Parts: sequence; structure tokens; C-alpha cells
Amino acid sequence: MNDELAFCSISRLTQKLRDGEVSSLQLVELFAQRIERFKIQSNAFISLDLEAAREAAGDLEYSADQALCGIPYACKDLFDVQGQVTSGGSRVLENEVAETNATVIDRMNAAGGIYLGKNNLHEFAYGATGENILHGTCQNPYDPSRLAGGSSSGSAAAVGYGLCTAALGTDTGGSVRAPAALCGLVGLKPTYGRISTEGVIPYSWTLDHVGTITRTAVDASILFSVLKDAPGPSKISRSARLEGLTIGIPETFFFEQADTEILDSVDQLMTFLTASGAKLRKVPMPSMEFTRTVSLTVQMPEALSYHNRYLETRGELYSQDFRAGLALGQCILAEQYVRAKRFIETYRRDTDAVFKEVDLLLTPATPAIAPKIGAVEVTTDGVSEPAGNAITRYTSFFNMTGHPAITFPCGMHSTGLPIAAQLVGRHYEDEALLDITSDIESRMDFRIPPPLLPGVTTPSLSGRGQG
Repeated sequence: MNDELAFCSISRLTQKLRDGEVSSLQLVELFAQRIERFKIQSNAFISLDLEAAREAAGDLEYSADQALCGIPYACKDLFDVQGQVTSGGSRVLENEVAETNATVIDRMNAAGGIYLGKNNLHEFAYGATGENILHGTCQNPYDPSRLAGGSSSGSAAAVGYGLCTAALGTDTGGSVRAPAALCGLVGLKPTYGRISTEGVIPYSWTLDHVGTITRTAVDASILFSVLKDAPGPSKISRSARLEGLTIGIPETFFFEQADTEILDSVDQLMTFLTASGAKLRKVPMPSMEFTRTVSLTVQMPEALSYHNRYLETRGELYSQDFRAGLALGQCILAEQYVRAKRFIETYRRDTDAVFKEVDLLLTPATPAIAPKIGAVEVTTDGVSEPAGNAITRYTSFFNMTGHPAITFPCGMHSTGLPIAAQLVGRHYEDEALLDITSDIESRMDFRIPPPLLPGVTTPSLSGRGQG
């Protein structure tokens, strides 16, 4: 099988499946071979269920009524899959076998998706670097000395290395959008509650979102149509295009302390948007002074609330950094937690006010390119900060506000690493956000070259697109 197929989009593979150029079983075999070839370098998978995938693919009859018919996918090891261990990337749950599927797994399978296995992650989603002492750290497909990002590190690495066509992840502070951005992919965090979290190990109920990692915005739209709950109201037309849109550019925070090449790429994107008929307007944003503190003050007590059941009997099985986080949760007072929740309500209300003036917000996806594996800090514009904080600095605020957000590639850094932008929409306007990003994709052709992987035929750029 041609390695180029491993880098095809859902829509392109669907066309090939429909035309009989390839079978779902052939795709499963291709990905199985690639998973074996890159398992050590990528560290993308914790567990596999390839025999079941072969059986499902072999029995499949193509149906145009199924949006994912024959398309192989994977999921972060927080999602329950019946009969499979849901470990959370930890020894704590290494023997916990799920009795039922998570809601989103049922929806993926009902749409014809072929489940391959579970992806690596930062233990229980606690961290943006994706480092895991038990299963290894996922390597960036563009540079194996650098991080894939986290906490959905394996989901991004699996799609980035061409080990599956799409993957599911969770996003509590940017854990889908940031790794997608660092690996040259498209990461979608929907409006809070638009995709069910039932059957997914929680980290923070207030901030958790199920999201998707794909090659294109069109693919993200296909997955969202399969996974979403009931549609919400939308102010922008469903067939939204760039002409006439007003896009807000935050006056503060989101363009500060960032790599100059990232800022240049986003500036080029803004020039393109203006030339395409969109209006750009600078907008004031809520104060970001306490946002990380507010987020952590909510996260850690909620994480403790879930994990407290295991601490007494399995506490020694947690990694040291996660135990430290849970200890922090024990030190946060109820008054502080409630105050943080009130801050979040203020952030949501103030951001909604911004969206009365604009249709979308545009920011860089990350302030820095993928950090080196093992890096403790990242320095941008002469200022150092913890690597995990840098990775999610521009994404975490929108987990608190619950607005839909998508990251997508918009250039290449001089180091050979991807650069990405982020678009944010109004609550429940996920479909419009996806339509607009797809419109940008079709016009600007912001696809970037696929990674150069050793011993693999370099796929053409067309293999990544819509076909």
C-alpha cells in the first residue's frame, strides 16, 4: 500500500473507498504496518485492537449514508471502549476494563468508523507537555527531539505520523488545540457541552471538552457532524464565508510575548482575510491577569474529587507530578473555588459582550513552536515561563468561557516546525466556525508539507487536502 494514503484526509479517503480504489481492510493493514514501524519514535499508542479492526473492516459494506464508513480512527486513553482497558495513561487504572462505550465512541462506530486503539497522553490529562513516565513521551513528527504537545499528545502524534486518519482527544486548557497546532494539524474544541463527555474519564468537569484532531477543517466538520449533540442557535449563516465578516483582533495578551515568526505568519493571515472581504477590528478583552490562577483553582479540586476514591488504596501508583497536583487540590478552600467559578462567569459574560461587536476572534494558536523534549521552560521575547504554560497560554481562556475554538496551520517556522492560528466563535456557532475555517482552507491553501519521516515515501501535499 502507498504511504501517501496514510496522509489523506477523511474526505479524500471516502472518495477512494466509494470508488473502490481501496478497501477499509487495506487501510487498516496500512495503518497497522505504520504503527509497528513508528511505535518507538512516536509513542502514540498505549493499546491496540487491530484484530477487531480487521474484522470490522472486513465485514464492512460501503454506505454513503455513513459519514465515516471505513475510516480508521483512534482515541485518547480516557475514552471507554467496551472490553478495553481505560487507563488514563496511568498505572492506577491499568486493569480497569470498560463495560460500555463512551457516547462518542458509539457515534463514531455508528457512522462507520473503524476503531484502531487508544492514544498516549499526559497522565490523566494533567499537563500540556504530554510527558508520560510510564508510556514514554510522544515525539513531534516534524522533529523527534521536540514535544508533540499535550495532554492529547498521542492523538496528535498518531495523526501526525500517519498512523490513523483522525483521533479524539480532550481539551481542558488547550489539550486538543495546542498539540494539533504543534504538529501541523487541525484541532477543534467545540462549544462547552456540544459533544458528550459521558464515558470519558474527567479531569475538570467545569472545563473539559471532547475535541477532534484531523488533517483539515473539512474533516473536523465531518467529525463534528457525527459527534455533536442537538444543534444550537446560530447568528452566522450556515454557509458562512469570509465576505462581510467582522473578525476581532485582541488588543492585549494574545499577541504579546510571542515568537516573531509566529506573529509574522498570523499577520500574513490577517492580510489574506482582509483581501478576502473580511473586516478586522481591534477589540478589548477581559483582563487576563488572574486567568491561570482561576483555571487551576477550579481544576485541582475537581480532579481531586474524582481521584480521591483511589488515593487511599492506589496512591503510590500515581506519578509524582500528578500527586503534587492532587495535594494542591486539597489545599484549595471552598471559598476560593467558589470565587474562581464566579470569575469564570464574569469571563464568559465579558467575552460574550465582545462577540456583540465581532463575528470571530483571531489569535495565534501558541506563542512558541514545539519545545524540546525535557524542556522545563520556554523563553520568548526575553521572558521565560514553564513549558506547559507557554503551550496553552493562548488557548486556556476559552475553556473557561466555553466558546468554540479551532486551531489550524498557517505557516512554517525557520526551524521546520509548524505555525498555527486560532479562530474563536460565539457559543453554539460551531458549524459556522468550521465553515469559515474550511473557506479559509480552500482559498488560502494553508496546508503545510507533511513531515519527512525516515524510510517512508514522502506523500504529496495533495494527499493532505480535501481531494
